[in-house]
Amino acid sequence: MWTKLSHIIIKQRLLLVSILVLITAFMGYHARNVEMSYDFMKTVPADDPDMVEFQKFKELFGEDGNLVALGVLDSAVYELDNFKKFNELSKQLNGIEGVNSVLSLPLIKRLEKNTAEKRFDIVPIFGDNIASNKEEFDSLLQVALDQKFYSGQLLNEENGATLILVSINREVLNSPKRLELTAEIQKYGAAFEEITGIELRYAGLPFVRSVVAGNVRNEMQMFLLLSVVVTGIILFAFFRTWDAVVFPMTIIAVVVVWVMGSLALFGYKITILTGLIPPVIVVIGIPNSVYLLNKYHQEFEKHGNKVMAISRVVRKIGLVTLITNFTTAVGFLVLMSTDITILREFGIVAGINIMATFLVSIILIPAVFSWLPSPGGKQLKHLRFRGIDYVLTQMDILVHRHRIAIYSVTVALVVISAIGMYKIEAISYMVDDIPAKSQIKKDLRFFEKHFSGIMPLEVIVDTQKRRGVIDLDNLEKLEELEEFLGDQRDISNPVSVVNFVKASKQAFYNNNPARYSLPSNREKNFILRYMRNQEDSSGLFNSFVDSTLTKMRMSMQIADVGSHKMDSLIKGVVQPKIDSITAGTDMKISVTGTTPLFIKGNKFLIKNLWFSLCLAFIIIAIIMAMLFANFRMIVISLIPNVIPLMITAGIMGFAGIPLKPSTALIFSIVFGISVDDSIHFLAKYRQELFANKFFVPLAISKSLKETGASMMYTSIILFAGFIIFVWSDFGGTVALGILTSITLLIAMITNLILLPSLLMTFDSGKRRKDVHPLIEQYDDGFYQEDEDEEIDLDLIKVVDTDSSDNKENNS
Repeated sequence: MWTKLSHIIIKQRLLLVSILVLITAFMGYHARNVEMSYDFMKTVPADDPDMVEFQKFKELFGEDGNLVALGVLDSAVYELDNFKKFNELSKQLNGIEGVNSVLSLPLIKRLEKNTAEKRFDIVPIFGDNIASNKEEFDSLLQVALDQKFYSGQLLNEENGATLILVSINREVLNSPKRLELTAEIQKYGAAFEEITGIELRYAGLPFVRSVVAGNVRNEMQMFLLLSVVVTGIILFAFFRTWDAVVFPMTIIAVVVVWVMGSLALFGYKITILTGLIPPVIVVIGIPNSVYLLNKYHQEFEKHGNKVMAISRVVRKIGLVTLITNFTTAVGFLVLMSTDITILREFGIVAGINIMATFLVSIILIPAVFSWLPSPGGKQLKHLRFRGIDYVLTQMDILVHRHRIAIYSVTVALVVISAIGMYKIEAISYMVDDIPAKSQIKKDLRFFEKHFSGIMPLEVIVDTQKRRGVIDLDNLEKLEELEEFLGDQRDISNPVSVVNFVKASKQAFYNNNPARYSLPSNREKNFILRYMRNQEDSSGLFNSFVDSTLTKMRMSMQIADVGSHKMDSLIKGVVQPKIDSITAGTDMKISVTGTTPLFIKGNKFLIKNLWFSLCLAFIIIAIIMAMLFANFRMIVISLIPNVIPLMITAGIMGFAGIPLKPSTALIFSIVFGISVDDSIHFLAKYRQELFANKFFVPLAISKSLKETGASMMYTSIILFAGFIIFVWSDFGGTVALGILTSITLLIAMITNLILLPSLLMTFDSGKRRKDVHPLIEQYDDGFYQEDEDEEIDLDLIKVVDTDSSDNKENNS
């Protein structure tokens, strides 16, 4: 089969290359339509009970994570001129397209008792001009500070820290306009800072998500360029010729276009994960070219016939390259088994295009190099690279003379790694990927310190009866819950109908702040009568209760405390209090919101990723079984690839690197990549066994010398290609880069030292000549002594523009 395929590729190369060009043009045309994702990463399945509850909440009350907060801690803001500028900033923000409303100290309103119509009017405290003099301003400011409804939400009474809360329209929130909106908010904020010298802090999920989306776009471009430059430099350093750099990069450029086109065709968007695929394809795709080029040069150096060398490249390592690409793709394709949309999309696009990389490589490399002149001495110089030869010779000596030491070190590393693995903790945060030293993290800490955080948390109350939310008994129980929640250090004071009723009593008693409390049984008839006549033109009241006054929400913010603390806080602290309050009543109270859903989603992610790793292990084990048809060889081939994963997990445990989606992701991916080296080595080893009368030591030495160089080249490229991710602004991407690079480097060492050692110890070299597993069938002439007779060169005519090359090819 592979002999025929090599003939087809060489004879029909112009047609095949033309087809690739047409496919690339088609993909490039569609790639223009690929879009950035502005949706919040949905990691909890749609049918999960908590997600169902959250969707019901959004249908009833709208988005919970749509606030951008601007924070100030500067007494200068309470000077009249600066306060006017603060008021102007609030109005400017309110005028931005896509902003629903703005709440700030200059814009706050209060309830005033309208005795004539027996209702409360909502009126602003400050006028358009704030105040005409300092005395008037101080008086109005005191009135504003007396509005206990806003205490802890808009104002920190202890130190005067205050907020501007900007509510973003849902349609804008999930569209490219969000970036423009965020930029406009920052523009007005910067102008305010320049005029007043007062520093503003920014936070809120829309703001963080906008920054993340912008960074994803920028980083995709940066890492794509970096990966091309780094791999190009390494290729040139190894091969010392430009053709060995340009054409592998051409292959990668083609596949990157296919990646972007497939994203558009599948209807997927660029996310923090899919944005990594182009640079990852660059890094993973180059080893194909390295193995093919190295084999081409090795074959040409043997006999000097270019066409025969190209044909043997396809025949001898075509199947192995296909299998290694498939095992690499398996590490990604297993993500299709997850319920997580973002992972599934990442796995599908990456897996398919890794297989596409094989297709493009196996056509373009033979085709292009059949057109190019025969390689000269300079191009073959890398085959005698003394540095690589020296390292491989030392490894060969280790394998033959010091296997006991190799096994001892391996066992010690495995034991130490096992201890480290037990130290790993699974912890995730809402803004996990953002560096601790970034301005976003610093601003987030500001809001956590002065306002108990800015991440949304919601409590839904279902009283099970009409007008139950304004029943005094229910209000008293809910007030108890709100006071309990407000006392928690990491939770802000809740806002709900309870606060509105309290504010109504304060308004009823002429805005006396001492009256900010629930009405007594005697007062409730008067105050609730006013509330029944209330017209809420602002929509404030309606955003906290349903139309029948049966259900209500308590809205609050929480600090980004991490998954462990969030779980213990909600399940171990809040839920028991809820249970005690609802005991003996018909009320149903549940905790929901973007924050707990995100934390739960990360648990789903990690669970799915572990399942994916197990699935990848099973699939690759099956592939090994098909290749070798020998249980002992399956175990021998898998051990050198499992140990690097254990060592990496141990490093994570000792270094305190938590298990989170970005770090759990590497294991299935790296396992699929690292096993490629084992397959290449074992394929060559089987060939050398037959060529050297099944003498294992000699077969090991020759396999190390010929395949070891390619394994080192590809591992160095992979290491350098993944290590560039340390320049990311996202902690998850940094961890992905560092841990993947370390794991692949360790895998190279285990496949070059431990794998040959295991073969020396446990493989007798004897084979049944009548049984040939798949690994021994990748070369049609595998069992023939004279390889020059494997192909009839007269069947293939290659016409080159170089006349001397024509003579050589047809001789």
